[in-house]
Amino acid sequence: QVQLVESGGGSVEAGGSLNLSCTVSGYIYSSKCVGWFRQAPGAEYETVAIMHIYPGGGSPRYADSVKGRFTISQDNDGNTVYLQMNSLKPEDTAKYTCAARAGPNCYYGDYRKYNYFAQGTQVTVSS
Repeated sequence: QVQLVESGGGSVEAGGSLNLSCTVSGYIYSSKCVGWFRQAPGAEYETVAIMHIYPGGGSPRYADSVKGRFTISQDNDGNTVYLQMNSLKPEDTAKYTCAARAGPNCYYGDYRKYNYFAQGTQVTVSS
């Protein structure tokens, strides 16, 4: 059974940093897509960053709104993915949810294509 456990998040002032992590267990495929979507109140889901993880490496992709500020990375065995969020802005405030699906097509931008979701964590950035 695939499980995603997410940690991190919280409240920070604008310009601050937060780190999220997502550990995937029970996944049998060597190629997978793991990343974060976020949803602010009254808004649609937005893709934040996705990491396509495959044997020997990974390929990240970011939303334009977070490029240069957020960094997605993975641990050596590809089972834990991290999202380092720097220079946070009030508009980054949202519930961030880690999701996963089998690769190689990561369907960037469409959370409905993802099969597995973590519980989500709130990120609040005050001005």
